Amino acid sequence: MKNSMNKPPIWFWIVSVLALLWNGAGVMAYIGRAFMTDDMIAQLPKEQQAEFLAEYPAWYTAAFALAVFCGALGCIALLIRKKWAHLLFIVSALAAIIQQVYLFINIEMTGAALVMPIMVIIVCLFLIWFARNAIAKHWID
Repeated sequence: MKNSMNKPPIWFWIVSVLALLWNGAGVMAYIGRAFMTDDMIAQLPKEQQAEFLAEYPAWYTAAFALAVFCGALGCIALLIRKKWAHLLFIVSALAAIIQQVYLFINIEMTGAALVMPIMVIIVCLFLIWFARNAIAKHWID
């Protein structure tokens, strides 16, 4: 059986690893938030305590989890050269957009606080394009 995949360039691997690190940081942020105890929150500076004590709806937390875990799995799929990375990135982006829109609507953010939510959406959209491009060039199958 002939393998129809082309060998990806080195920058494909660099982008894929950087994307995995980015999504790994998202997974760690989710886990940190999900398992933060009251004692741990009390040790944080006052500004950060308010962020951790805010009540978020269950669907927001589910969107957060879906966004980061699908993103990380999508990066792993890229690294093992599987085209289902594209679908995982679409699910991740949809969940991240839902999550960020909720923040834009319900939390007053200005200036530097807007940078990370916007970056999250940009990276999600980039990874969808990147995976689609990799499929088109037969780097992943």
